[in-house]
Amino acid sequence: MATVRELRRAVVTGGAGFIGSHLCERLLDEGLEVLAVDNLVSGDRANLAELEGRPGFRFLERDVCAEGFADALPGGPFGLVMHLACPASPADYLRLPLETLETGSSGTRNALELAHRHGARLVLASTSEVYGDPQEHPQRETYWGHVNPVGPRSVYDEAKRFAEALVTAHRGTHGTDAAIVRIFNTYGPRMRPGDGRAVPTFVRQALAGEPLTVAGDGSQTRSLCYVDDTVEGLLALAASGLPGPVNVGGDEEITILELAQRVIALTGSRSKIAHIELPGDDPVRRKPDITRAREQLGWAPRTGWATGLKRTVSWFAELPEAVRAPRP
Repeated sequence: MATVRELRRAVVTGGAGFIGSHLCERLLDEGLEVLAVDNLVSGDRANLAELEGRPGFRFLERDVCAEGFADALPGGPFGLVMHLACPASPADYLRLPLETLETGSSGTRNALELAHRHGARLVLASTSEVYGDPQEHPQRETYWGHVNPVGPRSVYDEAKRFAEALVTAHRGTHGTDAAIVRIFNTYGPRMRPGDGRAVPTFVRQALAGEPLTVAGDGSQTRSLCYVDDTVEGLLALAASGLPGPVNVGGDEEITILELAQRVIALTGSRSKIAHIELPGDDPVRRKPDITRAREQLGWAPRTGWATGLKRTVSWFAELPEAVRAPRP
C-alpha cells in the first residue's frame, strides 16, 4: 500500500469547490504536486487564493466532461486522480440538472480514462445521496438505497449512482485502480452562503439577524462532518488499496431544529426559528455506519461540534456583508 506522498502528483477535479480546495491544500501539505481542474460552474477560484503561489500547485480552468479531457493535462505523469467535480448543493444541481448528470457520466468516464492511462489511483467522491430516503439506519455500504429516480433530487442521486457503477465496471474491465467514497454532509469554511445547505444557510441567517428557516418541523436528522475530517478520510482511502465503497461522515446524529438552535446560541444571534415547507424527497434520517472506515482505514471524525461550528461561524463572520448575502 502506497502512502499518499508516494503518489507524487495529483489531479483534483472540482478543485475550486468547497471540499476540493481543502483537499488540494492537504495534498500540497503532504508534498504532492497538485493540478486543480475546475470549470468554475459552481466552484470559486477564490477558494484557491492561498494556494496559487505555493510551489507545486497549478490551476486549470477546464470542463472534465470535455472531449479529449485526458489527452493533454499539464504536469503529469499523475499518480492520483481525485474526482470531486460535480454540482453538489441543491441550489447548484437544480439549476444545472443536465450538467450534473453529464458530470456523473462523461466526466467520470474521462477521469477514469485519465487514471487508466497514467496507471494512477482514482477516488470517486460519491455521496450519501445514493441511499436516498433510507429505510436502513444507520446506513451501511451494503445497503442499496431507497431513491426516487424521477424526483426533485434525482439528477444528483442518479448521477452519483451511475458514476459508482461506471467506476466498478472500469475497474472490472480494465483493472483501473479505482475506489469509491460516499461522503455524508460536510460543513466548514469556504461553503457558499447561498448554496442552500443547512449549515451555511443557518449561519448566514443568524449573522444577519434573520429568522432561521427550518424545513418542516425540523425533526429530520443529519450527521455532519467537519471538512478537515472528511479530507482525512479521502486521503486515507487514496492511500489504501481498498475499492470501496466506504462511508465517510460524522457519527453524531442531530435534528435540523437542534442544528439551528446551536447556530443561534453559538453566534449569540437574536434570530428566531421560522418553519417552511419541507422539500420533496427530503430524507427523514441520515447517519453513516462508519465501521468499515474505522476498521479498514483507521479513520474516524475527530473534530467536535463546538470546534467545527465555531471555526465555520468565524470564517463566515469575516466575509464582507455583500458576499454573505444569499445568491446562487
